[in-house]
Amino acid sequence: MPEHTFRVNGEQVTVDVAGDVRLLWVLRDILGITGPKYGCGIDVCKACTSHLNGEAVNPCAIPVRDLRPADEVTTIEGLAATAGGDLHPMQQAWLDHDVAQCGYCQPGQIMAAVALVRRVAAEGRAITDADLDGLRNICRCGTYARIREAIRAGAENMT
Repeated sequence: MPEHTFRVNGEQVTVDVAGDVRLLWVLRDILGITGPKYGCGIDVCKACTSHLNGEAVNPCAIPVRDLRPADEVTTIEGLAATAGGDLHPMQQAWLDHDVAQCGYCQPGQIMAAVALVRRVAAEGRAITDADLDGLRNICRCGTYARIREAIRAGAENMT
């Protein structure tokens, strides 16, 4: 099988899998990184949301052949390191606002929120309700009000 090299949470990795294997399965089944959750496998629920070169993506939709050696995949396990602390400010906001119930969707929710806040900040503006409405991560427990509060609080503490 072909080898595919890319970076995950700051470390260069090489995997020997078929090119059509989705990144989610590489992360979970080969590399043992279980933060990105399998929810639907068809790029709908967003439970697997991670970052690829700083942008929110869904690894269930990315064939590993599409990755290049310089590509950086960040999962919830590597998020705190991007902020230089034990927890990323968005993770802390999740705790402070008691967001999680079952917790299954939370890694994807947090990763989507961080990417959103970074994008909005790069545009030089504050986060709006319309921005929050654009997040499409599914939460079966329905903690959307707390998710929105946590995103606003986390945004205030992100630099």
